[in-house]
Amino acid sequence: MNCKPKPIQFVYFDLDDTLLDHRHAERSALGDLHRTYGAHLGHLPLEQIQETYHAHNVVLWQKYSAGELRQEDVRRLRFERLLESLAVEALEADVLNEAYMERYTQHWVFGEAARAAFHAVADRYPVGVLTNGFSEVQHAKLDRFPEIRKRLGTLVISDEVGYMKPHPRIFAHAAEAAGTPPEALLYVGDSYHSDVQGALGAGWQMAWFTLDTETPPEGVFCFDAWDALVDWLLAR
Repeated sequence: MNCKPKPIQFVYFDLDDTLLDHRHAERSALGDLHRTYGAHLGHLPLEQIQETYHAHNVVLWQKYSAGELRQEDVRRLRFERLLESLAVEALEADVLNEAYMERYTQHWVFGEAARAAFHAVADRYPVGVLTNGFSEVQHAKLDRFPEIRKRLGTLVISDEVGYMKPHPRIFAHAAEAAGTPPEALLYVGDSYHSDVQGALGAGWQMAWFTLDTETPPEGVFCFDAWDALVDWLLAR
C-alpha cells in the first residue's frame, strides 16, 4: 500500500551543481590556469588536467568529511597531488591554489532556468540552502548572488555545523533550523551520495536533479529540467 507523501512545508536547496554550476566554474578556472601557466602546463591536454584535479579533489573531500584532513590540507594537497600526477615540478602548489581560487570565483554561474525555478519555489514555500563547503567560499557565492540570500529562511553550511552531508546530524540541524518535521521537508540536490542518501536517511522528501531520470529510487522525484520541478510542486 502506497502512502501519500506528507505536504511539503519547507524546501532546502543544495548550492553547488544545483543552484550554481560549480563544475563549470572548476573546469573554467583550471582552463585559465592552463593558459596562464602555459610554459609549464601547456604541453598537457586541458581535459587531463581537469579530470586529474577532480579525481584528487573528490578523494580529499571524502577524507575532510571523515575528519582526516583540515581545510588547509585539502587546498594544498589537491594541487600537490595534481602536480605530482602530471609530473610537473616547476610550479608551487600554494601558488596554483591562490590563482585557482581567484579565477574560480570569476566563473560562478546562476543559470536562468535555475534562477526562475528557485524564485517560483520561494514564492510558494519558505526556502533554505543546505550545502557542503568552506564557509567563506559559500558565503562569497551568496554575496555574489544576493537574490538567493534574500529569499532564505535558513542557511546551513557544513563548515559551520561540523558535519558534512550525508551525515544525519547536518540534516537534523537543518530540520531544527527550519522548525519543520523531517517528513515535511523537501531537499533539492544533485548528488546521489550526499543529497539523495542523506535526505532519505534523515526521513526527508527528495527531488534529485539528475540526467538519470529513468530509474529513480523509490519515493524520489527525479528531474533534469528546472521547469519540471516547478510543475511537480505546483501539482501537489
